Amino acid sequence: MMLERQREGVAKAKAVGKYKGRTPLPTDLRQEVVNLAESGLAKTKIARELKIGEATVYRILAAAKTA
Repeated sequence: MMLERQREGVAKAKAVGKYKGRTPLPTDLRQEVVNLAESGLAKTKIARELKIGEATVYRILAAAKTA
């Protein structure tokens, strides 16, 4: 019941343009993550250096591997 109401509310908000989500990371930052990983830098160090989360680094690298 609650999930149905939530889905209705989200659909209504999207129709009005209020539900946009988070803005994606810039393409150059994504490319920098891939370049640093290819050069052998550890994923945790990449995250610290670029001031992004470790999960974001893993997500970017996974997407780059499939693409």
